[in-house]
Amino acid sequence: MVITQTPLRISFTGGGTDFPDFYLREGGAVLNAAIDKYVLVIVKERFDEKIYINYSRKEIVDSVDEIQHDLVREAMRKAGVTAGVEITTLADVPSEGSGLGSSSSVTIGLLNALYIYQGIQQTAETLARQACEIEIDTLKRPIGKQDQYIAAYGGLRHLTFQPDGDVVVKAVGLPAPLRRDLENHLMLFFTRRTRRAETILSEQHARMPDNLAVLQSMREQVREFRAALERGDFGEAGRVLHDGWHLKKRLASQITNPELDALYERALSAGALGGKIAGAGGGGFLLLVCPVQNQRRVREELAELRDLPFHLEPDGSKVIFNNRRYVWK
Repeated sequence: MVITQTPLRISFTGGGTDFPDFYLREGGAVLNAAIDKYVLVIVKERFDEKIYINYSRKEIVDSVDEIQHDLVREAMRKAGVTAGVEITTLADVPSEGSGLGSSSSVTIGLLNALYIYQGIQQTAETLARQACEIEIDTLKRPIGKQDQYIAAYGGLRHLTFQPDGDVVVKAVGLPAPLRRDLENHLMLFFTRRTRRAETILSEQHARMPDNLAVLQSMREQVREFRAALERGDFGEAGRVLHDGWHLKKRLASQITNPELDALYERALSAGALGGKIAGAGGGGFLLLVCPVQNQRRVREELAELRDLPFHLEPDGSKVIFNNRRYVWK
């Protein structure tokens, strides 16, 4: 039996510039971070040759081709595991529509577990690249590459997406006291609304040629936000996040709605410095930058929402249990 733990993520600035249609032409950049909320993947050998898959549904099949869970099916194909396993996925937050990159965390966790199950250790770069191949190339999902890379690498990262297709991953090395100060300024609230990201991202993808100037501005915000973090200027970080949210809302019609706008304005009126709806938008989690002394007022103002305490997670996908016994099949 193998169990992998793969972090979810929050994206601060640059989201949307990690789409191939943009970065292959203009170059993209994202600043994001892994958090201590996880997807767990369990892979266990079976006595027979059947494949059992447990998630919100249960599948029992005889071959990989019969699997309906597309991420499990393609991860098994990519890793070369073909039969005789039971696979279970578990998540700390809703696995669809959270805006925390859960789908890519599932893919990374699956690949990592399936390779370790065979005694193969893959690098974070290999896991991220293969997850992108599965989600973008094979399944044709209208998504970018930031989620796969932060799930594989973990930490607080400045990702650069090169016009030649390469992804450069750099750590944002904040001193420990400043890192704790950043964590203390961040809040997440579940809006109690979920959505299919593909709907929003498909529109965003179709409108890419019309949004080039907006995306260029969002890419430049990565440097501004990183500089603010390195100075410990959380007022400026909140302003950049706020401006980025207003830019992001121009990318597609369903990124926000009057209810979400009202929630955000209430948070600002209670003392938050800036924020955004995480991920593609349309629901999921509301991310805020807020001074500690104002957080009680923000919680009271958003009392109908669930507050999700969290810390930044330094590690990417990793094995937390591995009991590989002698080969008996």
